[in-house]
Amino acid sequence: MPGRTAEATDHFEVLVQALSDRLGPCSGINSDDVDEKELQKLMEDYVSDESEWEKYSMAQPNTAYTRNLVDKGNGKSNLLLLVWAPGRASPIHDHANAHCIMKILKGSLTETRYAWPTVDLNNSEDHHMQVISEKTYKADQVTYMSDKLGLHRISNPDKENYAVSLH
Repeated sequence: MPGRTAEATDHFEVLVQALSDRLGPCSGINSDDVDEKELQKLMEDYVSDESEWEKYSMAQPNTAYTRNLVDKGNGKSNLLLLVWAPGRASPIHDHANAHCIMKILKGSLTETRYAWPTVDLNNSEDHHMQVISEKTYKADQVTYMSDKLGLHRISNPDKENYAVSLH
């Protein structure tokens, strides 16, 4: 139409809707009918544009990372945008038998994966977590984690700048 401009597409909101549609009204991120590779592909196809997701990127100054709800999903899954403080890390953690797909939106994040501990409670020696792998992901890269792969910790290796990820 003359005199009318086309509205720009917010690709981040398109991604959020596509993820929600794929999970449907009753599937959780740990459901057998969820193909994590399909969810990962949706995230890989999105090219990060800070102007599209910055409204979700609140940070608490004295915390390692701030979790911001993007979409509450269907009550069995949610979509979170995490803002990582410079030089800070999450604790080593599992994912409660759920899939975890992480896309780096800004900066870089290092994922350190650990084997599940096998502790002999009768042995009083100090026990250390066994590192399986360590990899740094940059903007627009995606990774997948599940309890079958072990435990992990996410850290922001940049000592001066925040990083942002979508989970």
